[in-house]
Amino acid sequence: MPAATTARRQLALIALVQVLAMSSWFSASAVVPSLRDDWAISGQQGTLLTIAVQLGFVTGAVISAVLCLADRWPAHVLAAGSALVAAMSTATIALAVDSLAPALPLRFVTGVALAGVYPTGIKLMASWFEKGRGLAIGVLVGALTLGSTLPQLLDGLAGALGDLPWRSVLLTSSTLCLVAAVTALCWVRLGPLAAPAPPFDPRYLLRLAKERGPRLANLGYFGHMWELYAMWTWLPAYLAASFAVSGTWDESRATIGLVAFGVIGVAGVVGALGGGWLGDRVGRARVAGGAMAISASCCLLAAAAYGASPYLLLPILVLWGISIIADSGLFSTLMTEVADRRYVGTALTMQTAVGFLLTVVTINAVPYVVDWIGWRGAMAMLAVGPVAGAVAMARLDRFLAEATRPQHGTNSSRKPIAGP
Repeated sequence: MPAATTARRQLALIALVQVLAMSSWFSASAVVPSLRDDWAISGQQGTLLTIAVQLGFVTGAVISAVLCLADRWPAHVLAAGSALVAAMSTATIALAVDSLAPALPLRFVTGVALAGVYPTGIKLMASWFEKGRGLAIGVLVGALTLGSTLPQLLDGLAGALGDLPWRSVLLTSSTLCLVAAVTALCWVRLGPLAAPAPPFDPRYLLRLAKERGPRLANLGYFGHMWELYAMWTWLPAYLAASFAVSGTWDESRATIGLVAFGVIGVAGVVGALGGGWLGDRVGRARVAGGAMAISASCCLLAAAAYGASPYLLLPILVLWGISIIADSGLFSTLMTEVADRRYVGTALTMQTAVGFLLTVVTINAVPYVVDWIGWRGAMAMLAVGPVAGAVAMARLDRFLAEATRPQHGTNSSRKPIAGP
């Protein structure tokens, strides 16, 4: 089979694993409205189901980064085992849990497991693509986006079909994770561009923080994460509140679930693919900075349009759904280019660990800001991250231009990539 065909086949398989496995991320969060009745919990308590996953992901990512698991273990085996654990923890909630307390540690375990799926998937993808890597990783991020919001679609359809039990949504997600595990183990493989397994060296994390290229790529990513998961988590609640104020559309389970899937999932796939494609042609740091500027503007527009007609609000949210994820794959691609190639998996895992730790802050902060000054203030608060990230991307763009500029009197160019 030709190398290009094999690479495209692996691209499709790795993306499929991401879509299926990441369906467990928001599986419990999507059914919180139903859990409020069955488990007698508040909206704040329901938020803990998302926070537990985020903290679990951070814990799993830190452990993986310190032990260099993504670089020292067979990547497809790590992804398969992790997806299997996510399937088991999600199924356990659906089959055996009747209250919040036992659900929280199981959601934490789900997060730990997913830390072995997403960063590992990026490493796998980078091992198959050098030319067009931005678009390839954009496909991966689009798969993450689609998979993360699949529970919103499932819950919306469950509501439209007659208020089906929330347990059926979780069992469906668990089944998808199981299929992801089988797919990764049987058909996904590491590509020819992967570096040999490096020696165990946790000190690389310290070197990573000192190098300007990785540091700026990380700062941009952190600004992106400040906004992303808070928007994804709270969009359904924002939609319900805004629709109630406008009095134009109903805020039923079916309506909110389907609209949220369209804004996060469908628009997100468009943004991830478009951002990756454009980044390969215009410059990844430049495109990431532009996407963050648009996304910050959408935060402010969403604040201003709260309670307005859905026909005014939805175009803003769709643009937000596109721009908020258009830069995500670019940060990962940039890291694969500026970090030591032997430790790309470790660098990506630590990047995501810190980024997801930051999401805990903003996910928790949104309901308090809503109680304090309302949804307009909460949406405007999210703009802080992408504004800071856009500044970091402008500096990284200049750094990369200087690093690749031929030195005076020679024909050579300095490469921004550290290590062999």
